[in-house]
Amino acid sequence: MTDGIEVLVVDDEARLVDLFAAWLQSDWTVETAYDGEEALAAMTDSVEVVLLDRRMPGLSGDDVLERIREQGYDSRVVMVTAVDPDFDIIELGFDDYLVKPVAKDDLLEMVDDVVARSKYEADIQEYYALVSKKALLEAEKTDRELATNAEYQGLRDRVDELEARADERVAEMTTHDEFVGAFQDLESDE
Repeated sequence: MTDGIEVLVVDDEARLVDLFAAWLQSDWTVETAYDGEEALAAMTDSVEVVLLDRRMPGLSGDDVLERIREQGYDSRVVMVTAVDPDFDIIELGFDDYLVKPVAKDDLLEMVDDVVARSKYEADIQEYYALVSKKALLEAEKTDRELATNAEYQGLRDRVDELEARADERVAEMTTHDEFVGAFQDLESDE
């Protein structure tokens, strides 16, 4: 599936952490933490997805999430918890929410979805940055200068490639939630 993606599984129920890790390890690199303090110690820039329990003794999942965001980590965080969502989730900076018990297929699909949304977001951000540069050059340079400049041609090719990838990712989004989630991710970065 997705080689090189690192997932951190955090829960105070050791058997559940180990089960989730076993489910995930064939497709992703998996790290585990059995409480909030271990989770923060395990956080690095290479962690792309965090599966985080909300209710843990000591440092709660909500507190861990807040610290992850305060420390500037750009990881996707999925709350995986027995706590049914309530209005308090509005202010929390997570990317998605699963209510326990969680089936293997649901967990794997969730990680796939947030990874895909992350890639889409990165591509869109790069796309807009490059389109801006392309438009600036087109406003300042002649058609002849543009046609003969290898760097501009490379920029144009990269813009076309990113546009095609974005279109493919949108076409791959099969549910309304995936589509909305991808655009919520984009809005949260503005």
